[in-house]
Amino acid sequence: MEFQGRAGDLELLAEQYRSVAESGGATRGRAVIMTGRRRVGKSRLVQEFCDRSGLPYVVFQATRGRNPVAERADFTAALAQSALPGAELVAGLQPQDWNQALRSLALAVPDDAPSIAVIDEVPWLVEQDQEFEGALQTVWDRHLSSKPVFLLLVGSDMSVMEALQSYGRPFFGRAAKMTIQPLNLADVQAMTALDAADAVDAQLITGGFPEIVQSWRPGMSRTDFLQTSFANPLSPLLVAGELSLLGEFPEASHSRAVLESVGSGERTFSAIAAQAGGAAALPSGTLSPLLTTLQAKRVLAADLPLSVKPDSKNKRYRIADPYLRFWLAFLQRAIPLIERGRGDLALERIERSWTTWRGRAVEPLIRESLLRLLPDDDWPETEAVGGWWNRQNNPEIDLIGADREPVARQVHFVGSIKWLETQPFGRHEYDALVRDMLAVPGAEPDTPLVAVSRSGVAEGLPLAAHWGPEDLVRAWQPR
Repeated sequence: MEFQGRAGDLELLAEQYRSVAESGGATRGRAVIMTGRRRVGKSRLVQEFCDRSGLPYVVFQATRGRNPVAERADFTAALAQSALPGAELVAGLQPQDWNQALRSLALAVPDDAPSIAVIDEVPWLVEQDQEFEGALQTVWDRHLSSKPVFLLLVGSDMSVMEALQSYGRPFFGRAAKMTIQPLNLADVQAMTALDAADAVDAQLITGGFPEIVQSWRPGMSRTDFLQTSFANPLSPLLVAGELSLLGEFPEASHSRAVLESVGSGERTFSAIAAQAGGAAALPSGTLSPLLTTLQAKRVLAADLPLSVKPDSKNKRYRIADPYLRFWLAFLQRAIPLIERGRGDLALERIERSWTTWRGRAVEPLIRESLLRLLPDDDWPETEAVGGWWNRQNNPEIDLIGADREPVARQVHFVGSIKWLETQPFGRHEYDALVRDMLAVPGAEPDTPLVAVSRSGVAEGLPLAAHWGPEDLVRAWQPR
């Protein structure tokens, strides 16, 4: 299948390679720790980069739970079968530990020409053998860093990958960090050939996960895509969510229960505790570390009200990526119906809730898109975009623009989102915004008002700015 998108990521990798090719002195090698959510396309991206580079390379992928002896044997076998100039030198070697195995990599890569070495699913190697990190540091410092080698360390467990480069760990300070995000809104629009508004829907459904976006035939409507996916119980739309969750969170775990609670719409600590606990609410001592871990893994996100007044206890949780949010809200319960051949019922359930669900789900995407558009000439000091709410969620303000977060020095604008297919942002929404804005600490009667709308804005409203679907797509296009 043709590789699409990821131009920015490929260029970042190419820049690192060029620094290897052009470097001199004692330290010629470059190491990059690449992380990102499971199934986001890291391995495919790395393979594409290696193929395009024209350089000799080796790619080794670890196997979870494998015996370390067998894993090291496979590692040296991958070296021996690669196109690296010294591959024949390591054929038949049987390393006794990771120090010896990684030294065989140093033996296989050339001294006088650039090459690429990829170790995929590094967290599984760390899990298998506690000596791996120390061996990696030793061999890098003594043997690999002096050679023109580009070393890519890839892994999906973001908390483990970030820990690799934390202070006090063996490999600290030796690698740059690169986080692979799902395909962005502009990429999704280009691949689906949809107009901007429908591309936003496609982004909310697929989350930008490459294998799902590629299954969306160009020009296909949202309903047709869902019907086609529901006709096949093995479609990427249905399968990717379960595979992603099972890779880290077994069904019976408290973590899975917390994710399902947030995915069903619960946002506060107490509501999540009540639903995730079943018969009795999860104790604070159990839920707090679970929420911390899920945020470290970038599966959950936590938002705070943005204003000039601190409010650290009024936190709201959400599923971090749109696809998993969609999967937990609709697809997890739909799979049994689809397996019985009743995808029509699953689609009806989605259609009944779609407008309401989308109205909430689109908010993080809109805020992130505005952050990419701002600062601009009209808002030269706006560095933060969020929302504001009180404990009763009355009022709840969709958009706050400010100079910083989570506690602003100055509120630059207050705004509202209306994401309906046929109704523009009108006088009713404007009057509600005027009524509610002064509840926001830092907002004044003359604070500018803004709007984001799927279907435009009614004439004559004194808004300082407004944005639509085309603006959101533009935010993600190269500049």
